[in-house]
Amino acid sequence: MARDEFEELVETFEFLDDWEDRYRHVIDMGKAFPPLDDALKVPATKVDGCASQVWLYPRVEGGTFDFAGESDAMIVRGLIAVLHALYAGRPVAEIGAVDAAAELRRLGLDEHLSSQRSNGVRAMVQRIREVAATA
Repeated sequence: MARDEFEELVETFEFLDDWEDRYRHVIDMGKAFPPLDDALKVPATKVDGCASQVWLYPRVEGGTFDFAGESDAMIVRGLIAVLHALYAGRPVAEIGAVDAAAELRRLGLDEHLSSQRSNGVRAMVQRIREVAATA
């Protein structure tokens, strides 16, 4: 059920030798992820439940889900990029069926994120699902 972009990420994680390399890769993904326009960093796009400042700006065009996002923490920007690889480009009707926890376990993220970061990822996934459900 995962998109090609996410499958490529899974393959990259399998290739990387240890978690530090994977962590650096997630940070690099965050650095490469396009920044969110400051005008979109408003209370309506802020994600509660994250230790860092996080904004997600979801959009549905032609029945396809996408989102922009940003965080003040580089690892969280990378996690946003990971979620983007998992969700963006899917038909909006599929978003609720994605088992994000299972897909992220394939990357080993469940074992290597702090409880605060894990809670933040869950909050971002919940926001994505809520927006898709109302689209």
